[in-house]
Amino acid sequence: LSPRRQTSLPAGGAEEAARRRRSVSWASGGLFLTDYSTCSPRKLSPFRSFASTELFHFHVPEDTFLAVWNLIIFKEQGGTFGDHCPDQSVTVYFRSGAPPVINPLHTHFPGDTAVPGVFSLTLSWTLPNRTSGIFNVSSPLPGDWFLAAHLPQAHGHISVKGLQDECQYLLQPQLVVRRLLDVAVLVPGRPSEQTLSVHNRSALYKVFVPSFTYRVSAQLVCVGSRGASACPLTLRLRPKAPPLHNSSSLSCGGASLCQLELALPPWGHWVYVRVEIPSRGPGRTIRFQLCVRLQECPQPSLSRVLVPGAAMNMPQSLGNQPLPPEPPSLGTSVEGPGPTSPPEHCWPVRPTLRNELDTFSVHFYIFFGPSVALPPERPAVFALRLLPVLDSGGVLSLELQLNVSSLRQENVTVFGCLTHEVPLSLGDAAVTCSKGGGEEWGKQKRL
Repeated sequence: LSPRRQTSLPAGGAEEAARRRRSVSWASGGLFLTDYSTCSPRKLSPFRSFASTELFHFHVPEDTFLAVWNLIIFKEQGGTFGDHCPDQSVTVYFRSGAPPVINPLHTHFPGDTAVPGVFSLTLSWTLPNRTSGIFNVSSPLPGDWFLAAHLPQAHGHISVKGLQDECQYLLQPQLVVRRLLDVAVLVPGRPSEQTLSVHNRSALYKVFVPSFTYRVSAQLVCVGSRGASACPLTLRLRPKAPPLHNSSSLSCGGASLCQLELALPPWGHWVYVRVEIPSRGPGRTIRFQLCVRLQECPQPSLSRVLVPGAAMNMPQSLGNQPLPPEPPSLGTSVEGPGPTSPPEHCWPVRPTLRNELDTFSVHFYIFFGPSVALPPERPAVFALRLLPVLDSGGVLSLELQLNVSSLRQENVTVFGCLTHEVPLSLGDAAVTCSKGGGEEWGKQKRL
């Protein structure tokens, strides 16, 4: 298992931002902070290969509900504005977590290669020597964001240098993020009573998901209301970032208990819960109880390692002590960690040894390997620890070999699967290698 790093990041990374500003504001949704950051202008080149692109690195903090990139492009010629330089379109790509995988030449990727999607836009000129563009992302994923930019491919025109000053096209990206400062942290298993008023029709909460969690469930009950529209609330869930309009949602209506579940959440991240009154909802104050529960696979006490910061919201509820009893108003108890957990969600995760071979190559070795014995319908799961930024911009290669020397006229099928941040799941006797609206990725290989 070897990720090969093929590109290098700009010097300074996220710290390359030349200027940073911030301001605190108040809106109906609560107190939020506005951060401004900008990178130094860089000269763009015609696309020949990925090495001819300019790569910019930004960091989006947690609890961000809006990120706006302002793209400023201008021409220069001989130290002055390039009013007489020809217009050339500029293509900019955006991706969260790693540099964008781009293919302007429309070539073919090798077989059995998972190609992640990217956002892109092409900017044309609105003024003789200057143009700009804006790219908005609502509730963006937190962490590293990468921008790649280039000019169109050169078509082989030959020009004599020295007769006139060269035209240069420069890009300066700026990032403005708005993030909430008062997102309430929910303690798993502990119900809390909340209120939505006429002037504040939504509320945002979050709960931290430690390792070995296979399900997050949010339960909501309106207090002191009866009838078919006793609980006119909508419940939304989304991992890593505040929910969007297309996130997992449930309209409570007149249900006595409103419950929304998220299976196989990413480990070591926040899961956000939004409770909101629909636009045509009643114009009155609504009281409700909200409780979030985490279901975990049983783990030996010595192998249970929580991600740093997990104790922020679960000092007692997810340790060796059981969850506190659930109040009657929130319905029956949800299955907790223990020997009754579904086996299809609780496969043992085997560690691997990370070996830095050189600056551009890393290998992962399997303990007591490389051969692995697989019982029928019981997969082996291995954890690969990829470092942020350092391992970005490369190719992760997974090689599978099936030893057929011990087979005697038998048909054997072996599936190999790569998934991100959470082990794969088994359902309907099939291996699922991808999940979640473009935010997760997976690749399947069959022998």
